[in-house]
Amino acid sequence: MPSPLPALIIVDVQRAFDEWEAAGKRRNNPDAVARIADLLKAFRTRGAPIFHVRHEGTKPNSTFLPSCSGYAVKDEAREQPGEPVIVKRVNSAFIGTDLEQRLRARNITALVICGATTNHCVETTTRMAGNLGFDTSLVRDASWTFDRIGPDGDKHSAEEIHAMTLSNLDGEFARIVTTDDVVASLESMRQ
Repeated sequence: MPSPLPALIIVDVQRAFDEWEAAGKRRNNPDAVARIADLLKAFRTRGAPIFHVRHEGTKPNSTFLPSCSGYAVKDEAREQPGEPVIVKRVNSAFIGTDLEQRLRARNITALVICGATTNHCVETTTRMAGNLGFDTSLVRDASWTFDRIGPDGDKHSAEEIHAMTLSNLDGEFARIVTTDDVVASLESMRQ
């Protein structure tokens, strides 16, 4: 029998992104980490499953190497005892990990995904979740990305990239929702 509660998947909320910002990279959604903290509180209050995903860099200059300060999770998203941490080395939290097996073993069919960055690990994990048949929601105000330069030298703002990523995922791979939507849904399951 499927679990009545969705699982929260928190992707790569690590200090490396603070270091990127300190080095001058510009991001969108400055309140995303606060929204992730709100989601954690709601899921913990309800006793819903939570899975933390952490990226482990493999390149020598990665800010996500376990020996670097950027590998550590941000305090607002720190796991509590009993909340599993999935360590990945590629963009998808489903490749090279046992995340899918853990979800299936607990009969979890619905996922709520948030974290960083929207157009990399969050998007890849969301696409795979949808392709694997999970009922997937991506939380737009609990995810963020950074400005980028395209292959032709065009500048793309974090806001544009975030919006386009959400547009690409909406309806085919996931529902795009807000933190308030998720919290209200969890509250309605209480009754």
